[in-house]
Amino acid sequence: MSRSAPTSGCGPRVPGYYRPVSDYVIPDPEPKEIDEKLSVELRHLADNAVLKAKPQGDERCDNCLYYLENTAEISYCWHQKLRILVGAEWWCQWWEEIPE
Repeated sequence: MSRSAPTSGCGPRVPGYYRPVSDYVIPDPEPKEIDEKLSVELRHLADNAVLKAKPQGDERCDNCLYYLENTAEISYCWHQKLRILVGAEWWCQWWEEIPE
C-alpha cells in the first residue's frame, strides 16, 4: 500500500506548477433595491427642505445651529426634519443662527 501526500481535494501537487485560484469573476457593482429606495427618500427630503449645495448669502451649514461639527467640511445636521450628513457650504430653509 503506497502513501500519498494529503490533498485539499484539488488533485496532487506538482512541483513548479501553480493551479489558478478560481475562475470566478467579480460582477460589476449594481444598485440594490435599498439604494433605489434611499435615493428616492433623499431626493424628496432635498426637495422638501430646499436643501441646496450652495450658501444663501452668509447663511450656510457650517455656521448653523444644527451643524454638529462646525470645523468639518462634512458634518451631521441634527435638525429634526433632516438628520443627514451635509456639506459646510450647503444651506437649507431651516438654517438658524448660532446664539452667542
